[in-house]
Amino acid sequence: MLVGMASASPTVRHRRLGRELRRLREKANLTLEEVATPLRWSTAKLSRIENARTMPSGTDVADLCDLYAVDPPTKAGLIQLGQDAGRRGWWTAYSDVFASAYVGLEAEATTIHTWEPLLVPGILQSEEYAREIIHAVHPELASIELDRRVDARMARKINLIGARAPRLHALIDVSALRRPVGSPGVMARQLDDILQLVDRPTIVIQVLPLHVGAHPGLEGAFSLLSFDDEDLDAGYIGCLGGEIYVEAPDQVRNLKLSFERLARVCLSPKESAAVIAAVRSDHDLP
Repeated sequence: MLVGMASASPTVRHRRLGRELRRLREKANLTLEEVATPLRWSTAKLSRIENARTMPSGTDVADLCDLYAVDPPTKAGLIQLGQDAGRRGWWTAYSDVFASAYVGLEAEATTIHTWEPLLVPGILQSEEYAREIIHAVHPELASIELDRRVDARMARKINLIGARAPRLHALIDVSALRRPVGSPGVMARQLDDILQLVDRPTIVIQVLPLHVGAHPGLEGAFSLLSFDDEDLDAGYIGCLGGEIYVEAPDQVRNLKLSFERLARVCLSPKESAAVIAAVRSDHDLP
């Protein structure tokens, strides 16, 4: 069972700031109490800052830098990093839809690895398909709320498949492609959308065939987000009971290993494209 942080995860810049402030304290050979006392802070506050659970103000960062005798350029850089960490991203316009910080992390990732056994991954969903899936999972939503969630998912797709998009490696169970969703034609058009993406140099799509049987992805869907700084890589698992962010290095390594093992038993990208095209033809049948 993979475990991790079960609350909202901070942004990458926020995590980097906390880690750097902790490194500077340790370099100065100071304990939490030796730093907190002269600043009239609680040790809990300092711990939350270092673990990226609390966003420090510019004054907080400056005070810590002064206590650690940090040189002026480094101090200015850390203050700027704190300001950047609090910057509003495109997803904040949909704060009523995106309850977690996942999209913020996703938007900063250089590579996204995702495994989906039941559905077309959200990042690859067409508008029609997304509407059907969201309505099936949340039938109680009013029409205006449904529209809002669909719009948010499409905005996410535009940002992650645009000119400045991260690399994407998606593994999809073939059953997710065969399952009819919505009225006739919805699934065919969804697969057409995927087929238009398979030749992009930044996108790799592999299909897991049924004949594989038992495989490393049986515990469920998950995603891995990689960044320029490998120490900040994180995993994400969403479920009805909530969300899990996997940030401990050993747990992230285990997720990476599971993904690599799963990718090895999937069809090659070329074979996968052929299967997707064949399944698309099946959805044309009456």
